[in-house]
Amino acid sequence: MPLVTDLDLIRQMLPSTPYGKGVKEIKPPAPAPWSGCEGALVRNPDDAAEWGIFYNGSARQERRRFTIAHELGHFVLHRAQPPEGGFNCDKSSVYSGSDTMAVIEREANVFASNLLMPGDVFGKCINGSHVDLHLLSGLAKQFDVSFEALCIRFIQHTSQRAILVCWDNGYLDYESRSRAAVMTRARVRRTDDPQEPLPNTVAADTSVAQEWEGITLSAAVWCAEEAPYMKLTEFKHTYSERDRVLSLLLLESAEPRPWDKSWQDGDSFDSYDQFVSNGQLPVR
Repeated sequence: MPLVTDLDLIRQMLPSTPYGKGVKEIKPPAPAPWSGCEGALVRNPDDAAEWGIFYNGSARQERRRFTIAHELGHFVLHRAQPPEGGFNCDKSSVYSGSDTMAVIEREANVFASNLLMPGDVFGKCINGSHVDLHLLSGLAKQFDVSFEALCIRFIQHTSQRAILVCWDNGYLDYESRSRAAVMTRARVRRTDDPQEPLPNTVAADTSVAQEWEGITLSAAVWCAEEAPYMKLTEFKHTYSERDRVLSLLLLESAEPRPWDKSWQDGDSFDSYDQFVSNGQLPVR
């Protein structure tokens, strides 16, 4: 059953809501006439009450939808204070989910994720379900979003301890942890910079391209601070180009670390993440 959000209807209705105050129209999205643009939100220089959205015309349909939702996020959240040169977003800012994105781009991504996969609807789809990549792939089709966007949304929403790791050309692109994983200090073991897949993991096994049912491992293989008896299930998806790989880790439940209160700040971007995103890897 499709669960597709009608972005065109939302675009047309926004100017008549409090979120579109002072705006007459958001023009229909169109392919960007310039190269290197994944998405853009621009104001008509001859009419300040008109706005327009551009997207990468060569991108796949589900990616265009995320880009348009991302630019709508800029319209609602940021248009009162547009950055110099306007909202002109490249691939890393629109879609990567990386912890190194600027705050404004991360906010637009979260807006897009919530718009395309509303939390109440998404929760009904995953709560009580057996989670594997077959389930997540099927949901991606139902919501008409990319598989990676769906996996990121799963990490944002799940109550399980979960970690999503994206590898680009054999090296770590980004790591995203669920709130439960942050609260229990579950994080991927760091060995080097740039980070490569860890030994004895499915991610490091080049003979395995897909592992959609999951393989059970000692959690300590991935996460150094996990107790030896803790287990995790590792899933792997390799894209057809084979230069991009997603690893999804589902860890056994654990109690929050009582000595660590950083998660109570209301943001999963803790001090450790701040150091890592700045390239300051800890010494172990």
